[in-house]
Amino acid sequence: MPENKIYQRVEALREFMGKHGLDAFIFPSSDPHAGEYVPSHWKTREWISGFNGSAGIAVVTMNAAALWTDSRYFLAAEEQLKGTPFVLMKERIPCTPSIPEWLSAELPENGKVGVDGWVVPFAEEQELRSELAFQGLELVLSDDPAAELWAQRPPIPQYPIALHPIEFAGETAASKIERLRSRLAERHAEATLICKLDEVAWLANIRGTDVHCCPVAVAYMWITQEKAVLYVDDTKLSDEARTELCGQGIECRPYGQLVSDLPLCEARSVLLDARSTNSRLVELLPETCKIVSGDSLVAAQKAVKNKTEIDGFRKAMHRDGIAMVKFLRWLLPAVNKGGETELSVSRKLEEFRSLQPLYKGLSFDTIAGYAAHGAIVHYEADEESDSELQPKGLLLLDSGAQYQDGTTDITRTIALGELTEQERIDYTLVLKGHIRLAMLRFPEGSSGTQLDVCARYAMWQHGVNYLHGTGHGVGAYLNVHEGPHQIRMNYVPAALKAGMTVTNEPGIYRAGSHGVRIENTMLVTPFMEGEYGTFLQLEALTLCPIDKTPIVMDMMQEDEIEYLNAYHARVYERLSPDLNEEERAWLKDMTAPVSK
Repeated sequence: MPENKIYQRVEALREFMGKHGLDAFIFPSSDPHAGEYVPSHWKTREWISGFNGSAGIAVVTMNAAALWTDSRYFLAAEEQLKGTPFVLMKERIPCTPSIPEWLSAELPENGKVGVDGWVVPFAEEQELRSELAFQGLELVLSDDPAAELWAQRPPIPQYPIALHPIEFAGETAASKIERLRSRLAERHAEATLICKLDEVAWLANIRGTDVHCCPVAVAYMWITQEKAVLYVDDTKLSDEARTELCGQGIECRPYGQLVSDLPLCEARSVLLDARSTNSRLVELLPETCKIVSGDSLVAAQKAVKNKTEIDGFRKAMHRDGIAMVKFLRWLLPAVNKGGETELSVSRKLEEFRSLQPLYKGLSFDTIAGYAAHGAIVHYEADEESDSELQPKGLLLLDSGAQYQDGTTDITRTIALGELTEQERIDYTLVLKGHIRLAMLRFPEGSSGTQLDVCARYAMWQHGVNYLHGTGHGVGAYLNVHEGPHQIRMNYVPAALKAGMTVTNEPGIYRAGSHGVRIENTMLVTPFMEGEYGTFLQLEALTLCPIDKTPIVMDMMQEDEIEYLNAYHARVYERLSPDLNEEERAWLKDMTAPVSK
């Protein structure tokens, strides 16, 4: 994006701020639905700063501008912010000020800080308001400056909604809503508002294409003991969809009507997830309505997959494994021949996936990072950065697909030829961490934070760490990132339960040199019942060989080798019947047992 565009936008914003009596303005990454990935209409942080990562907050004052983001995007953000007025602020790094601390140093006492109340979750607004007040500053819920300043702003998407058949959902929308109502009664609330798009999609058994790579539609749901209302634009619904939703007890109203309906709500108490309900919606509720704060009831239901969804995951992972095997068999000869780049191999992998039944698209933009680009955690090649692959070094390939019966997420780091000693050591440390977590058995009720150390232990002994999370939930033909559970260092209290999916993806990143990440999508399953209660374990759903050539075998423990050999035996057993003779021979070699 040309730098003068960013400067022009910042200057126009400052004029807007002056007219509205604001000393600063904050642009979160979110939208009215607290989405991680948002429709282009709400990408105001990218519009004002030029930074396009999925996580980050831009802040503009009359004299300065800064952008906060996490370790996944340090290198990418640094590159994208060059030639703009924005300074990069690296989150969770010592000496990096918080946004309120930075604003306190930049603004006069009693300065006013604006934020669009439609795109900031209520919990974040309250926390920010308190922190700013401590610094002597005031938070103001402002109008959206992009509504006035963003020329040719993309509209709110109007793509058609598709029904998600019971053969893939495994439960009717009516049944899901009744379960939700029971939970609602337990929380002593009469109603709840569902804002997150993947929660609405799961609850109503609908899918859409409003968000890139995420099969969701822009909509809200309002649930009481008597009714369920889907707020969605009329143009998105076919007669068939409207009839099916009505049959499930769901009334459809225009998306914008929620703004006029909320002030008229007669519920005496409404359960709201303050982390996903934006501040403007909270303002609209009548004073007579008591707000019951709590975690989303839908997220907890959705995270535990039913039998049909689990079966769908297994089938989707099988087809995805077939595509991955065909791609990996093609890759090295193609690289040796010459002319392949990060973008070309990404397109080739997408081509192999697209040939599989029930394929709907990518679950996220493929990360193909060769050599130094592999150290950029969420690197996305473009025409300028696209590197030609050489028959040496490491290619980090993080990719996934949406199938109608499941969502996949897999990372493989592939040796394209000769490696350095450091590359082999780092690869082995990551593999050891991946295997240690995969082998773990743990008591029911454990959170992902309690498991995280297993993935990091080996690398910690070498003074190495990574700053991103180790695992996240995966939706059932829904968003590739799903909560409430995670596996990560910082505390996430949500317990892991049987039926949940979670990724296992430790990594090591050497800036300017290489990156390594190995990821499988796992299923939490029962292990045993005993005098100490129920214990759980992790089953690898992903079926794809892990490159053995970079492994430093002397660093591997015997049980780690046994796990790798057993995993590879299962990959060959499951996938080989659906491969041709040449592909089976290749896979047999790739999955052959290793030993010290």
